[in-house]
Amino acid sequence: MFKVLITDPISTKGIDILNKEKDIEVDYQPEIKWEELLEIVGEYDAIITRSRTPVNRELLERATNLKVVGRAGVGVDNVDLEECSKRGILVVNTPGANTIGAAEIAMAHLYTVLRRLHLAHEDMLKGNWNRKKFMGEELDGKVVGIVGLGNVGSQVAIRCKAAGATVIAYDPYIPREKGDRLGVELVDTLDELVKRSDIITLHCPLTEETKGMIGAREFEMMKNGVYFINAARGGIVDEDAMYEYMKKGKFAGVGLDVFSKEPPDDRIRKLFEFPNISLSPHIGANTYESQDKVAIKIAQQVINALKGRFVDAAVNAPFTITEGMASIKAFLELAEKMGSFLTQYAGAHFKEVIVEVRGNIKEYIDPITAYVLKGFLSPILERDVNIINAPYLAKERGITVSKLTKEEGENFKDFIKITAKNDTEEKIIGGTAFYGTMPRIMLIDNYWIDIEPQGVILIFENKDVPGVIAKVGEVLAKHNINIAGFRLGRIEKGSIALGALELDDKLNKDILEEISKIPEVMKAKEIIL
Repeated sequence: MFKVLITDPISTKGIDILNKEKDIEVDYQPEIKWEELLEIVGEYDAIITRSRTPVNRELLERATNLKVVGRAGVGVDNVDLEECSKRGILVVNTPGANTIGAAEIAMAHLYTVLRRLHLAHEDMLKGNWNRKKFMGEELDGKVVGIVGLGNVGSQVAIRCKAAGATVIAYDPYIPREKGDRLGVELVDTLDELVKRSDIITLHCPLTEETKGMIGAREFEMMKNGVYFINAARGGIVDEDAMYEYMKKGKFAGVGLDVFSKEPPDDRIRKLFEFPNISLSPHIGANTYESQDKVAIKIAQQVINALKGRFVDAAVNAPFTITEGMASIKAFLELAEKMGSFLTQYAGAHFKEVIVEVRGNIKEYIDPITAYVLKGFLSPILERDVNIINAPYLAKERGITVSKLTKEEGENFKDFIKITAKNDTEEKIIGGTAFYGTMPRIMLIDNYWIDIEPQGVILIFENKDVPGVIAKVGEVLAKHNINIAGFRLGRIEKGSIALGALELDDKLNKDILEEISKIPEVMKAKEIIL
């Protein structure tokens, strides 16, 4: 039974999903006090938070059973990622769940300052009718510069282009192919974007790299009369520098949904004295639709993480999660199953593991390697192994991990091959996923075979003579073990063959010994995947 603690308010739709899982117990305490949380957190396998709850070292030291931190939202400023990684705690979030809401709040502020809607609204409340006073500008024909062309930035780009704007973007982590698909020009430097843009809107995360990224230097380079929107993170902008340039009249309009300190302190509130600023209290994700999507997605991510399934939003994964990751789920599953198969079949005494990836999937060698190590180490360690701590654990055990990529394989377009070595022997396992969805183990040492990597598998080496399968089947039948499938691999007729039986039930030690005593059987192992 997994215990999940929810420490901040989320939509009931996410809670319902968690409650439907028979092996998950949910504790919903959205107003829990910090001192009380520290007292009870050690009981839980997962914690789901928003921005209110700091998942810091103090909490993590008490969270002795914690396996997953679920951040119901995108930003993880309140989570100590390095400490979580050291402890093998997977941190997941919900990118994309509030994409539309975040994009729309940026567009709302943009249109507000372009058309001075907030000022017109206030003026009308005073009983005035000043049509000439509120002359505005159109988005059509403007150059919009987007900093960060991820999920939200892409949606803003689509909306600005639909309005007739020219869109440029700066994002060093986005391939030019994505820009081409969106009809967006990707520029090489932030300086170029700042100088060319009539409107600048921020849609990047707050990291050490982006903290204070927009300051006096960048404001000086901007066009006079520029429109500036920040609905990303407050710490990206130097607000003191922004205040000085607002006094100079640099901006035609500013829209802010986020601030470096929330709620804003007196230093930040100085910005509010200018009439050409549109403000909101960090409500980009505050739509009913976004809140439902965030809750549903974080529930699904936490369930998958707890149960060892693929998660597409692991924030502290030892690799970059790209848009194409979902398309290789079958290969990641295969990588983990092959790693586990190898250890169960050949033992765990190897000191070198080489992961070779061929074909179009070679660009995903880092996540594939992480899943290989998770599978390889899980059968031999008592502690939980996941894609976060697997590389650390391999290093602790003195295992050298090497990665190789090649073009298409000889027999299969996309192929994963694992080689485990020590001073005296070498073991190999390889596989592919047919049609990108059907994982198969196709190679064991020098034997070509075809095994579906799931359930109970009896694998045995035998002399390639008639009657071996019948003898093995006779033993299984005697113990009421049903054979679900059979595969055979051999190098040459009459030599040594490799048999694999997919079984409906597990074997016990006595049954396995009985099979091993068949004269023609040289080696027999039960593999559970």
